[in-house]
Amino acid sequence: MSYLVAVRALCEFTAKVGDLDLRFTPSPTAQEGIAGHRRVTARRGPGYQAEVALAGEYRQLQVRGRADGYDPVLNRLEEIKTYRGDLATQPDNHRQLHWAQAKVYGGLLCRQLQLEQLKVALVYLDVDSDRETSFELHCSAAELEAFFQQQCERFLHWAEQELARSIERDAGLLALAFPFGQFRSGQRDLAETVYKAVSTGRCLMAQATTGIGKTLGTLFPLLKAVVPQGLDKILFLTAKTPGRALALEALRHVHQASPGLALRSLELVARDKACEHPDKACHGESCPLAKGFYDRLPAARQAAVQVPLLDQAALREVALAHEVCPYYLSQELARWVDVVVGDYNYYFDLSALLYGLAQANQWRLAVLVDEAHNLVERGRQMYSASLDQRTLQALRREPMASLKSALQRLNREWNALHKDQLAPYQAHDRVPERFLQAVQRCIGLIGDEMNHQPEGIDSQLLDFYFQALQFTRVAELFDEHFLFDVSKREGTGKRSLSTLCLRNVVPAPLLGPRLAAARSTVLFSATLSPRRFYADVLGLPAQTAWIDVQSPFHADQLQVRIASEISTRFNHRQASLAPIVELIAAQFQAQPGNYLAFFSSFDYLQQVAELLAARHPGIVQWSQSRNMDEAQRRAFLENFTPDGRGVGFAVLGGAFGEGIDLPGTRLIGAFIATLGLAQFNPVNEQLKQRMGAIFGDGYDYTYLYPGVQKVVQAAGRVIRGQQDRGVVVLIDDRFGQAKVQQLFPGWWRYT
Repeated sequence: MSYLVAVRALCEFTAKVGDLDLRFTPSPTAQEGIAGHRRVTARRGPGYQAEVALAGEYRQLQVRGRADGYDPVLNRLEEIKTYRGDLATQPDNHRQLHWAQAKVYGGLLCRQLQLEQLKVALVYLDVDSDRETSFELHCSAAELEAFFQQQCERFLHWAEQELARSIERDAGLLALAFPFGQFRSGQRDLAETVYKAVSTGRCLMAQATTGIGKTLGTLFPLLKAVVPQGLDKILFLTAKTPGRALALEALRHVHQASPGLALRSLELVARDKACEHPDKACHGESCPLAKGFYDRLPAARQAAVQVPLLDQAALREVALAHEVCPYYLSQELARWVDVVVGDYNYYFDLSALLYGLAQANQWRLAVLVDEAHNLVERGRQMYSASLDQRTLQALRREPMASLKSALQRLNREWNALHKDQLAPYQAHDRVPERFLQAVQRCIGLIGDEMNHQPEGIDSQLLDFYFQALQFTRVAELFDEHFLFDVSKREGTGKRSLSTLCLRNVVPAPLLGPRLAAARSTVLFSATLSPRRFYADVLGLPAQTAWIDVQSPFHADQLQVRIASEISTRFNHRQASLAPIVELIAAQFQAQPGNYLAFFSSFDYLQQVAELLAARHPGIVQWSQSRNMDEAQRRAFLENFTPDGRGVGFAVLGGAFGEGIDLPGTRLIGAFIATLGLAQFNPVNEQLKQRMGAIFGDGYDYTYLYPGVQKVVQAAGRVIRGQQDRGVVVLIDDRFGQAKVQQLFPGWWRYT
């Protein structure tokens, strides 16, 4: 049995040494890198060969990859790298890695073409200046073959270990039984459909209510598909921390039911949550966990892969035992595990780690997208960018001498954007080229300063740099699926200032290729209706399958009442306060217990809560506040005790509208005093116009569908198990409309 490894993975394993050093970054995005490679190869002669597929064997190893380019006239193989900044400051271990890749490709090319010698070149392209810098070695085929074999020998022990482990893992997965013996109602249908989707290579949308065990119902069939479908990785992607916790818990159940299963799983967390030294920079001269990182990595990696389930705590323990950075150890381990649990951004972001690794290593993926309704807004956020002129003004007060002129020019171009703007908000179809050039000039100069004095860059300047970099990256993607808008306000001295936003409206063109790149992508949620809305906005392939899993709950469990005599429209808010208070009080007195009351804003929430306290002081209440941290959110939920009595006030669409579990008598009812519609403002009206132009259904796509989805999610907090009983009161006359009720779960019965 042979072990397949990509050239890049082989060299990253064998040729990385020394410190972790991020001072030479930020590197270009994947899109910038691809575009840069194309520019370089387009300049070459007519016989130039780009993307040369190469493969070779060494004992049990099968090594494959694509060399960036080969010129048969010059007999020159090129490894092309894109970069930003000063190439002279590139760390030696970065260059060493690049040479290793180039030489391995060179050895494979000499084998394939039976060459006796070869010129091997590193070509560096500055993506900002478009300037090339080349370094060249003249090598004999024998030298390159010896280097290739040397790298393979270094990797071989690990490969043999991985081969033995994969054989053991595959046997365990083929024999794997469902951890709980029997499936829940609806869970088997979901699992079978997921298995069929991955077997046929299709995307799947799965709408399934809470309570059937969606997490294990989607994860288990993919584990069973690993061997027959030749999957390299399963990615379980979530929008929020509770989703990661559920996935890790499901994996624990799998391991508990099958002791000795040789399955490796890894939790990826955000850098700020994993960092042990947030006051230090990511290089060996500053952080002790970056010093000698790659020298200590082999021992840390070997220890880590002995732990079947590497959640954040387990990974941290291994990392600190070997004195390496936990965050970057997790990124290295993503290559060597079977299941990765992490946030959406690890696969869908413009510079996503997992997507980049999958493309480089040609992984065969199965991707699970948990609570997939969240991917619409998260996708928009990932592909948007903004700049605030107040930040620029602060930088101009005491600028570095090298930046003064560039910052002044940027400010002039910025002022020109809103000089003739009469309204506070204005949307545009494009970003002026002169403004983008001014931003790019500042980025280049700040990058130079970062390279010359990496320790001395002001944090505010650094923040602006990264915001500007994101702005230019998004600007390269700008098309009809984006808006460029200018929000104007009065500044100091009667001068106007503005905030600029490149606002993604429809993430489909960017999400779609990532969804399609996997063998199968399964998007699941309790709220994926209407199907066409999510398919359109997320960019799902035309052959995407659909399942609406029958709910295990029945209408007798949940009393759904519509208070159609009350309007919660903004103009009617004041008049609605007293009726809502009396409705809450009457329900509480008729059936004492714990309730959640959802409102469209903190102001509305506070007005109802204060009136309830004044008129019915005997009803215990607690309220969500703005910007609650994790401890405050936990304290809010701790008020919902079994058999408790009180009302918790929350904002619809906030932290308590989904992803929380209050089973049994911890929560027996919910009041939802809003249709959940987004605020009517100039931004949303622009979104509506653009949605209408693209899909022909602007109002529903912008307001109705996302709004009712929040309502259904909030109502879903009440019934969490087959023994639960409760009530949901929908407060607004519009809940009586047939168009709205068509979006309710099919098992609801309402009066």
